[in-house]
Amino acid sequence: MVVESDGLLDESCRGAAPLPQEAVRVRLDLPRTDDLADIVYLANNHRIAANLATMPHPFGLADAKMLVAKAEAARGNSAVFAIRLTVTGRFIGVARYAELEAGSPVHVGYWLGEAFWGQGLATEALHSLVDHAFTYGDMRELTGACRVTNPGSRRVLIKSGFQYRDQSMIHSLGAGGNVPIERFNLERAVWSSLKTWGGRR
Repeated sequence: MVVESDGLLDESCRGAAPLPQEAVRVRLDLPRTDDLADIVYLANNHRIAANLATMPHPFGLADAKMLVAKAEAARGNSAVFAIRLTVTGRFIGVARYAELEAGSPVHVGYWLGEAFWGQGLATEALHSLVDHAFTYGDMRELTGACRVTNPGSRRVLIKSGFQYRDQSMIHSLGAGGNVPIERFNLERAVWSSLKTWGGRR
């Protein structure tokens, strides 16, 4: 996920940058300390952790506090956002983008609490996240990935304009070993064309 930083907020920090545009049913903003109980409740789920690379399981209060700290410290081509229901403001998941390694393409990631799966909320959140990344970042492309056993996440990526690239293996903390994944990418030029086409509709 996002590299730790002890620096203070500045103009390049996501906390100082405009937040993503609100979607129909969800909005993205910074996770807060008053979200900690909800973060732990939703994230402490093996079915979620097993589909991600770096989420620990079990997921406790210290992990939730680290998530909030990472969101506050994110800079440059990285951001960590809480996904909230627009109507109630309830925390339901996380959406983020960051370089996995220095110099690597910027990678998107997301998760929702299990009670919110299958409703199209992750797709709305990823659309908002992608728009924010390309609007305020300088990356030429975004990458994404999902386990080959996770068709729901594959649909989210494809509906957000990502194109299939290849298959690979990654180590998943939650799964307890290496798992096969499908990798996708979205170029800035493709995103710009999709936004223009959508506006003409």
